[in-house]
Amino acid sequence: MRLGRRARWVMIGAMVALVLAVGASGRVRHALRERVEPAPPKLTITPGANVTDVPVSTEIGATVAGGKISAVTLADAKGNRVEGSMRDDGSAWVPNSALEHQQVYTVQVTATNDAGRSTTQTATFTTMAKPDNPTATQLNVTDGGRYGVAMPITVNFDVAVPDVARAEVQRRLFVTTDPAQPGAWHWVNGKEVYYRAPDFWQPGTKINVRVGLGGHPLGEGRYGDTDRAATATIGEKVWLDIDNNTKQMSVFKNDDLVRKIPVSMGKRSTPTSSGKMVIMEKFESTVFDTRGSPDPYVVTVQDAQRLTDGGEFIHSAPWSVGSQGYANVSHGCTNVSPEDAAWLFRTTSIGDLLTIQNTEVALDPGNGWTAWNMTWDEYIKGSALPVPADLKPTPVPAPGTAPDSAGNANTSPTPTPTTKGR
Repeated sequence: MRLGRRARWVMIGAMVALVLAVGASGRVRHALRERVEPAPPKLTITPGANVTDVPVSTEIGATVAGGKISAVTLADAKGNRVEGSMRDDGSAWVPNSALEHQQVYTVQVTATNDAGRSTTQTATFTTMAKPDNPTATQLNVTDGGRYGVAMPITVNFDVAVPDVARAEVQRRLFVTTDPAQPGAWHWVNGKEVYYRAPDFWQPGTKINVRVGLGGHPLGEGRYGDTDRAATATIGEKVWLDIDNNTKQMSVFKNDDLVRKIPVSMGKRSTPTSSGKMVIMEKFESTVFDTRGSPDPYVVTVQDAQRLTDGGEFIHSAPWSVGSQGYANVSHGCTNVSPEDAAWLFRTTSIGDLLTIQNTEVALDPGNGWTAWNMTWDEYIKGSALPVPADLKPTPVPAPGTAPDSAGNANTSPTPTPTTKGR
């Protein structure tokens, strides 16, 4: 069929329009594709390339725009991989142990966005020589140890950590628990820092501690001596309560009263401290030697349990049995009979709580493990880092918790006993 001139022009116009439409559609799809597919992430890592004198406690830091860290590898000059993991907040990748001194390491970090596009950066750095002035550190829990429910984790330093260095030091103190019971650190002073949760540990809790301070800067040109780590277990709930008004000790297991023990405590010239303290050490036999003091003596005691750094103990005192339950005659220790001392020694653990009430003096902060001798609100003020939001609210006081002198609830946990036992 032959088309007229007008019809041919109409058909040609339609075909041109179709071609233009197809071309425009392709350009639209291309433009949409360009808008939908984002650029790869921007990534900056630390330590950077060719950096030297890096502390062996270094963490792999990364600043990412438009993505998240998806992989980190760290290896020494021989290609040996270093194991590690990301911090919970994603701010850095932390090696599981301190690196070696004066060694070359290569790090590779990859960041990936939601579209699957990635960026990888690699850097080689060299760690510093071993420092000449390490600060000795000490961890109070031992690997495989078993402790009471009030056991605080403590780290001690033989040289004080200055205020300006405490936040970065605290970031290198790691605690995990199973079941999870988050807690906080509290600096008693520059030489001691505690860790505890708002409430006592649950019996059976597994606690993993790493003090990652080997080669870590501690301020004023000093560095930590070594990494320390331990996994410990919390035993059954045992706690003691002494009332100076009655001269009686009450012993509780799992909140059941199991024994009443008459005591004799410090006389007025050498009073026993009132407060919440924790059993720190246990000695089947030890020697008290106070030569050089105003009231010197040397005596061997049995079944002794340390309560304070200042030298307050619970121990066997056969010489004061006649005063136990009636009068205070000691130099500040808590005297009990040989029979009761032996039973207590078998019953208690390091980390068990002792509360003493109604003596002439209060327990000094830091005189022993005094982490429970303050409210939670007071305690968290000692952290050098912001405390997570879920740990900031004041816990609800336990039943039977007495208000403090200002009328506020004392939110340091107080066990609530029942009346079983004798």
